[in-house]
Amino acid sequence: MRSEQVMRRMLLDFAKNHETIRAATLEGSRTNKNITPDSFQDYDISFFVTDMDAFKENDQWLDTFGKRLLMQKPEDMELFPSELGNWFSYLILFEDGNKLDLTLIPLEELDEYFAKSDGLVEVLLDKDKRIGADVIATDQQYWIKRPTAREFDDCCNEFWMVSTYIVKGLARREILFAADHLHEIARPNLLRMMAWQIGFERGYTFSAGKNYKFINRYIPADDWLALLTTYSQSSYPDMWNSLFTCYSLFRKYSMSVAAALGYPYPDYDEAITKYTVEIYNSITPNEK
Repeated sequence: MRSEQVMRRMLLDFAKNHETIRAATLEGSRTNKNITPDSFQDYDISFFVTDMDAFKENDQWLDTFGKRLLMQKPEDMELFPSELGNWFSYLILFEDGNKLDLTLIPLEELDEYFAKSDGLVEVLLDKDKRIGADVIATDQQYWIKRPTAREFDDCCNEFWMVSTYIVKGLARREILFAADHLHEIARPNLLRMMAWQIGFERGYTFSAGKNYKFINRYIPADDWLALLTTYSQSSYPDMWNSLFTCYSLFRKYSMSVAAALGYPYPDYDEAITKYTVEIYNSITPNEK
């Protein structure tokens, strides 16, 4: 696998040597000093160009960066509509294992790019000195934030409301419906609540990582193991156990956050737990 030094030099030299590329930036985890570097990190690169069509008319220029194992052009797909407006991206996995996410952006949208930026940006090239002030990469936008009383209640409301959909799905023997609601809505709100507790304990000056991937660093080992069990969703007994474990963890962390921040603890817990137990007990043993 080519080293980071080799990849960066190759990409920067390409940008320097092409007149239509006026600026280049690096984004994402490779700019984040709080992320431990590894070989799986993408190279998230943006080129700000004066002539988009010169690049889009064929893909031969991409051969400069190495032999491709697979490439995707999201803005040139029919099944998945474009979301980048005038921007055009290439997601490339090279045979040596390096991954390049390269985006072409019209030069006139440079200001818009920085307005939309999440803060994790490093300027690699600025031929025309358009960017001006020094840009310092920061992940502050992703730091855990202290919830307002309304945000806390909204999280509780969403968790307990969507739990009724999970219960309904399990009672109807619709496991995919139930599993999707647990995975896509209920558990993310549990993780959000856990992060809020971590923020109160340790300060709101860091991120728990994308998809809360670092949360195990900050919660008790028993809670981490319990959380992992909620990903067991391959049978109805597993699903019921996962749901009740989510209830227990959410109750623990939401009560703690409420007490720490002086927010009222809502009665959703008691009402929906009672509802769930009644439905569960009404199901015959061979359907659980």
